[in-house]
Amino acid sequence: MGAVTAEALADRQGTSIPSARSRLVAAEREGLVSRQRPLTAQPALYVITGAGLRACGLHGLGACRITPSNALHVIACAGVAVALEHCYPDHRLLSERELRCQEGDPAAPLASVRLGHGPGGRPLFHRPDLVLCPARPDGGLPVAIEVELTVKAPRRLADICRAWARARHVAGVIYLAPPDVERALERAVELVRGGQRIVVAPLGALAGGAQSVGISFAQAITADP
Repeated sequence: MGAVTAEALADRQGTSIPSARSRLVAAEREGLVSRQRPLTAQPALYVITGAGLRACGLHGLGACRITPSNALHVIACAGVAVALEHCYPDHRLLSERELRCQEGDPAAPLASVRLGHGPGGRPLFHRPDLVLCPARPDGGLPVAIEVELTVKAPRRLADICRAWARARHVAGVIYLAPPDVERALERAVELVRGGQRIVVAPLGALAGGAQSVGISFAQAITADP
């Protein structure tokens, strides 16, 4: 992920928040993570450093950049990532940064969708926040996970949803969003007729298990469409 909260780590490891925070503070003392809290009303983020990446054997990712504008989204993604690991233990999870690093061939994206072209004809891609990948080669297609906290411009949102609806290299996409964003997403999905490929669910839905985002879709992630 690149960054985690004590709350998310505690949930992942099944420990108390103080215990998880102690582990993160110890890692900070060793220079493996740095503590950042750009939003005083939100939990602190512990961001893996270059030394931490090297200690984990991770290369090519670079440190995660935290700003006041993206901190809330990073916090939400950390919590969603842990919930996904609990719900789908037979899958491995990729962050957007890891996906970007792994997608070496633009002609064969792993879990990104093309959104037209940029300057000089360079293809533009939209990458999901997280990706659920089958642990086995015969386990089916990956599933894109979007953590959507704010309402995008209607045209851009429709373009992204249309691209997901047409994508055949992923099993589908799960959007997790607060109520006001849910409504905008549902309108976009209906507009592009993407209901069979796109699931929109409440941000906290995964806390109730895979069934909370629709059992039919949960089953579909392990099979080809």
